[in-house]
Amino acid sequence: MTSTQKLSLAGGAQGFNWLPVFVAEEHGIFARHGLSIEYMKMGTVDKATSAVLDGEANLAITPPEGAVSNFVQGGALRVIASNSNRLPMSLVAQPSINSIQDLRGKKVGTSSLTEGTAIYTQMLLSRGGLRYPGDYEFALAGIHTKRWEALQSGEIDCAPQPAPWNFLAEREGFNLIGEINEIIPQIVFAAVIGRTAWLETNRDLVVRFLRALREAHAITNDPGREDITLPIFQRITTKDDAGLALQGFRYMRDMGMWPGDLSIPREAWDTTVDLMIRANLLDETARSTSATAFDSSFLEASAS
Repeated sequence: MTSTQKLSLAGGAQGFNWLPVFVAEEHGIFARHGLSIEYMKMGTVDKATSAVLDGEANLAITPPEGAVSNFVQGGALRVIASNSNRLPMSLVAQPSINSIQDLRGKKVGTSSLTEGTAIYTQMLLSRGGLRYPGDYEFALAGIHTKRWEALQSGEIDCAPQPAPWNFLAEREGFNLIGEINEIIPQIVFAAVIGRTAWLETNRDLVVRFLRALREAHAITNDPGREDITLPIFQRITTKDDAGLALQGFRYMRDMGMWPGDLSIPREAWDTTVDLMIRANLLDETARSTSATAFDSSFLEASAS
């Protein structure tokens, strides 16, 4: 029998994309693989990345941009798997706004003026014929809960909102006028990252962790196992609203939010790099080099 080993796992908010992790924890999957997980909630994704880089955490589940940037600069961080490959967001608009074209001259709330939600929204609105700058303005409205408050108060006319908060807005009379998943079908939304020296020294431990996570992803993606997954998802997201949790969970699961094999499709990786270049987080000249930030050897070993 494998002896239990401790593994520290960092993340920012540890929200809905961490669902398979909590499934693995609460249903003994990590324990069966000889793992004891120490959860480190860092508050921001940047701090989660830094925790791994500084040796404070063994691994992190976080957006891959920090690890990729570190790698192309000659750093020690590597991406070893994906935890989620979709952006489960809708464009939520005020009840008086029925289409993207109605946003001309309006104020759109995002969590950043240059990255993430701003880029996704700009791409979606450009497909509807609106250009930025000129046709609308961005307003720095904060994370999704703050954007929801700004929508309710009328401070902004529209904002991208993740599930299940998009469906909460729809229930309250707001309109869903676009899906981010339509213009960005695949992206590395959250990855498993580690530091090279620690990864190599603890290869067996990492492979067991990925095997456990694969099992949890299989349960998460199985419509017949909602008795396990839905209560956890509800606790993470809507608390006491079971109907809203069910709607949000099925929306994510059915779009392929959690890859069963933890793989990173080429399209998802290329989109991630494209958006980093667009946000000036990565120089175009580093595009080819960035591909080797993903070390697939751990994932390949976990499949056997």
